[in-house]
Amino acid sequence: MSSTHQVRRFYEVLWDAHDKSAIPSVLHESFTFRGSLGQEKKGHDGFAQYVDGVHEALGDYRCIIQQLVSEDNKVFAKMLFTGIHKGDFMGFSPTGKRVEWHGCALFTFTGPLISDVWVLGDLKNLELKLERNAI
Repeated sequence: MSSTHQVRRFYEVLWDAHDKSAIPSVLHESFTFRGSLGQEKKGHDGFAQYVDGVHEALGDYRCIIQQLVSEDNKVFAKMLFTGIHKGDFMGFSPTGKRVEWHGCALFTFTGPLISDVWVLGDLKNLELKLERNAI
């Protein structure tokens, strides 16, 4: 299985389908994660909790891959993240409105499994959108 295929599974299965049962087939047992929302998680359980938290705050949450670039044991993903603001999120009460933000992620692989993900997101623009929606 190619590394870009695993990155697609990371987003389409773990995030979009919210299927945590696939975690062992996608993520290395010593997986580390730094999310665009600033949290750092380790291991399968820590990551699963992070995914649950995002889905609690954002309904119909989707990760849209705009571009993938692969080199050696690394994959870079240019992303668009989107969801309906249904729970407390970044200190903002739910608005019921769709929010979206751009980001990128750097994936590192150990063998066929993802061992580290480091994500950056345009949080300033997201915060401005949340403020506008709250008015």
